Amino acid sequence: MDKFKARARNLRSSQTSAEAKLWQALRNRRLARWKFRRQHAIDRYVVDFVTLDGKLIVEVDGVTHSEPAEMARDEARSEVLEACGFLVVRVSNTDVYDNLEGVLEMIESTLRSD
Repeated sequence: MDKFKARARNLRSSQTSAEAKLWQALRNRRLARWKFRRQHAIDRYVVDFVTLDGKLIVEVDGVTHSEPAEMARDEARSEVLEACGFLVVRVSNTDVYDNLEGVLEMIESTLRSD
């Protein structure tokens, strides 16, 4: 597990600009009451954002995630994370840049529906 913690620490220091923008909106319980963590290790993966209380993982995907091989990898990853009891939602970098309010509404709506 230590290698996953080290990887998570490294990813936190080198986040993408879309991840940084979303993090500013999620950190310090800014989205309702939900406590989010960024670049958090779950099972054998490091997820972009997670609220442990809400059992929700938010993954921010760039253009490479639209390639068939990446999509298959993402699906397998989501299956493992869902088997751990989490719901995984994916948002694109473009959505974070162009429609941050919509992304936040979708996240909050998903958390309320559980």
